Amino acid sequence: MTILVTGASQNIGAAIAIAFARSGYNIAINCYNEHTRENGGEQTAEACRSHGVEAECFTADVADYAACETMVKAVITRFGGIDVLVNNAGITRDGLMVRMSEKDFDDVIATNLKSVFNMSKLVGAGMMKKRSGNIINITSVAGVYGNKGQVNYAASKAGVIGITKSVAKELGSRGVICNAIAPGFISSAMTDAMTEEAKASLMERINLKRYGTADDVAQTALFLAGQSYITGQVILVDGGLEI
Repeated sequence: MTILVTGASQNIGAAIAIAFARSGYNIAINCYNEHTRENGGEQTAEACRSHGVEAECFTADVADYAACETMVKAVITRFGGIDVLVNNAGITRDGLMVRMSEKDFDDVIATNLKSVFNMSKLVGAGMMKKRSGNIINITSVAGVYGNKGQVNYAASKAGVIGITKSVAKELGSRGVICNAIAPGFISSAMTDAMTEEAKASLMERINLKRYGTADDVAQTALFLAGQSYITGQVILVDGGLEI
């Protein structure tokens, strides 16, 4: 079994790759460029290999359809096929809408949303032919609730939810499952840098009174990949945020 994870050089993507390696999957790690490959991607691959599986990095800007096409062909040549696709690649360019540049809006939409179309179309075609496959899209609670200062990011992640439900309907009759995971506030360098006041305010909104971890998201992805009768759903991994 082989999984392709986009944006897997660090954080949630890396955690997903390593969790699937522990479960015996061969891992195709997508990195944005050579810099991210050398500064995260190769370390993720080595961590995967330590679990006795094959792992390799593939460099591609997933916002670029032609680059995705080249990468998907390379992964299939290397591993023989793709059983699970995780669309995880994403960026932020935060700012209030009235001050946001057109470029910052377009860049986030291209990386976070168009990439999901690119990869789902290319990988999904092969899954349809073999009548099996699992696509997992990483969205965000921002795509469910919206978020001040993140019009571009929230729009892109809401779009991922729309793609997820549509792909589930289009490919379900061919045995292909498609779901989304919406992480809440996950421990990261960004949350570590917040002021104590900001942390306290945020914690009031989280019912479990802690931040999530990248492994919380990875374990949810493992669950979704291992089941056969859940599709078109959005699983919130958010500690009960605002319930």
